[in-house]
Amino acid sequence: MPNMSLKKVSMPEQAPDVRNKNFSEVATGYTEQMAIEEAQRCLDCKNKPCVGGCPVNVKIPEFIGLVAQGKFEEAYHKIKETNSLPAICGRVCPQETQCEYYCVRGIKGEPVAIGRLERFVADWYMKNVKASVEKPDKNRKKVAIIGSGPAGLTCAGDLAKMGYDVTVFEAFHVPGGVLMYGIPEFRLPKELVQKEIDTIKELGVEIKTNMVIGKVYSLEELKEEGYEAIFIGSGAGLPKFMNIPGENLNGVYSANEFLTRINLMKAYKFPEYDTPIRVGKNVAVVGGGNVAMDAARCAKRLGAQNVYIVYRRSEAEMPARLEEVHHAKEEGIVFKLLTNPTKILGTEDGWVKGLECVEMELGEPDASGRRRPVAKTGSEHIIEVETAIIAIGQSPNPLLTSTSPGLDTQKWGGIIADEKTGATSIEGVYAGGDVVTGAATVILAMGAGKNAAKAIDEYLKSKE
Repeated sequence: MPNMSLKKVSMPEQAPDVRNKNFSEVATGYTEQMAIEEAQRCLDCKNKPCVGGCPVNVKIPEFIGLVAQGKFEEAYHKIKETNSLPAICGRVCPQETQCEYYCVRGIKGEPVAIGRLERFVADWYMKNVKASVEKPDKNRKKVAIIGSGPAGLTCAGDLAKMGYDVTVFEAFHVPGGVLMYGIPEFRLPKELVQKEIDTIKELGVEIKTNMVIGKVYSLEELKEEGYEAIFIGSGAGLPKFMNIPGENLNGVYSANEFLTRINLMKAYKFPEYDTPIRVGKNVAVVGGGNVAMDAARCAKRLGAQNVYIVYRRSEAEMPARLEEVHHAKEEGIVFKLLTNPTKILGTEDGWVKGLECVEMELGEPDASGRRRPVAKTGSEHIIEVETAIIAIGQSPNPLLTSTSPGLDTQKWGGIIADEKTGATSIEGVYAGGDVVTGAATVILAMGAGKNAAKAIDEYLKSKE
């Protein structure tokens, strides 16, 4: 009999006043019994609307049906048919706007906890099954992947399964892209990311680190090295700033630098890891997306007493996941909404001492559909802080595109690529993920990598 409860089975979590002092994972995951109970809420709909809401088309009712029967290993293999990184997606995907948004159970209650079940299955498999990956026969065709984030890893894994000789070129000293440097340990343990990367390497994928393409090799030089196709999944790692006075003061970070120091370089383990980072007692994070929430919650864990999210619109317009906003509030992050910084104030010796702001009110909708914020006259005020973190977005690093003649780009710097195949203006060169769309979600980047792998396979076969 199906479980007709209107609510999801609750996910066990660390208490807010405990977790905001450590970097251990917030949610501790379902037990086997919890997973079975939640899986029994699935109605196995005939039309499977949830599958259409998944960018990589995971066979959701099928894997959940296996979980309901306690067949966890079979459920894992069902997910892996279309999703190379289930432990990651189960944690960081915005299921509430994708698969779970279309769940029929959500009409009269809460949708089935698809993300939690995917996470459970992946974690259970990693803990209980010692599997060896079977390497496919090689077809002797070489493909280069630029970037080892979710788009690059997905494309590499799919092509390797098809028999291609795949080499991934990563600019950092550690593979994983935003999964390693951008998402905090308490949301996505790096051990899990490494396990997913190791699985892809076992397929025969070679990952070369410290390789800044555009500097070490150009696209043309990669072709001269024998790579018959290239996929660009280099992400959007160039931070944007507000261009207000004071942004050059000590104590001002881009969210990218702040999170990279913490996540990749383990600043939270100083002095065990020699990466000091200064937060002070009071921190302001400017922005309202997931990156802003991550930076604010990290600052709190590093010992800041007061951490403020400063956002120029209202909470309804915030692009961050509802879960991240909820967790941030529980952990004591203070939200200063309808507030816009106009200047960063500094001390005589060049350190941040405050944020000069104005209050805002919402006017008519802008091009994005969100109501445009307008400053209130006479509402100037100061927020006293020692650290300011700017989290208002990123764009692609122009190094690769500026050294690639013939590669068409958009005005904001992103590569122009076909929506379905990832094909660019250069034959044999494909692109996907944030380098095309701008900063988006992990699963959308994975979907782009999967589509590009299929297109590259078709392209190379057509050349035979």
